[in-house]
Amino acid sequence: MQATMMCRWFAGLLLGCGLGFAVTLDAATYHAYVGSYTGPKSKGIQYFQFDASTGRLSGGALAAEVANPTWLVVHPSRKYLYALSEVGGAQGGGITAFALEAASGRLTRLNTQSSGGNGPCHLAVDRTGQCLLVANYGSGSVAALPIRADGSLGEAASLIQHQGASVNPQRQKGPHAHSVDVDPANRFVLVCDLGLDKVLTYRLEPAKALLAPAEPPHVATAPGAGPRHLAFHPNGRWVYVINELNNTVVQYAYQADKGSLTPLSTIPTLPEGFTGQNTTAEIAVHPNGRFVYGSNRGHDSIVVYAVDANTGRLTLVQHHPSGGKTPRHFALDPSGRWLLSGNQTSGNLVVLAVDNATGRLSETGHSVEVPAVCVQFVPAP
Repeated sequence: MQATMMCRWFAGLLLGCGLGFAVTLDAATYHAYVGSYTGPKSKGIQYFQFDASTGRLSGGALAAEVANPTWLVVHPSRKYLYALSEVGGAQGGGITAFALEAASGRLTRLNTQSSGGNGPCHLAVDRTGQCLLVANYGSGSVAALPIRADGSLGEAASLIQHQGASVNPQRQKGPHAHSVDVDPANRFVLVCDLGLDKVLTYRLEPAKALLAPAEPPHVATAPGAGPRHLAFHPNGRWVYVINELNNTVVQYAYQADKGSLTPLSTIPTLPEGFTGQNTTAEIAVHPNGRFVYGSNRGHDSIVVYAVDANTGRLTLVQHHPSGGKTPRHFALDPSGRWLLSGNQTSGNLVVLAVDNATGRLSETGHSVEVPAVCVQFVPAP
């Protein structure tokens, strides 16, 4: 479907829900974009409105047709959104840039560029908004693409191919870059490579979209851990890495002048005595810095930890059901009052309430049917 026709169709849907473009939305309202694997129940990026005063999602619509948009990221200006297409094959994956209209939330396609590898799975935009970073899981590489003045993407200026393997014969025969994260100072990019059992660090030149190995270039995890995603603490001193294969979270001390990590402590994501199959997926730090959350696929839960304010060490608070099967991704809303759990296998997005004093999660009864594997929020004016 052409972009112009798509925008008209999307506008019609919003108007049909009583959400015309001229309407001024409440400050507690957010545009919520949901990525998924495409199929019978999803043709691309889904759009919802999220009311942070009540925790309710409404106004579901198809915002843009994209193949397998399993990760989305929003530009710091909030004027653009980028979606990868998680595909393999000879041509590899792609990344599509969209202009984002603040009032309505509608998306208009700008252009598409190659991700530089197969099976892209994670994106980040540097804090100045000059370059986009992508982790290619299938080919085990990381790339940096320049962002033009109009929000569109240029061809990759940096493409770094990882080399090596680790101990798990099914999952670690080669490199599998799984996430890219920019540090708070915008000087370094940290890359979790599940296949190598390493978190690699690259120096970043955002104006040129250039990456170069830092010194030291990486920190090794426990053999067979399978680092997947990481999250910085708001103080910038601690980093938490969730390991997909051995179901742990490792706390690291972060040395900002070198971009280096030093392991401090490790905690399991599963309750004692659980013997079923499980892999972890997402990790996030609460905006107040007092709690860390992680997702378990198999146990189908969100694990909640308390953060020691002095040491950053984690202690278990709770395991709460994710509200469905296979919680691949979850997102804390900007207010920190709600956690949205995207359950891939059961195909639902569930809203859980967050107690900001204790970190504990509780049921709200709010959910929508959508095969969510990524959620991104944008404040609505």
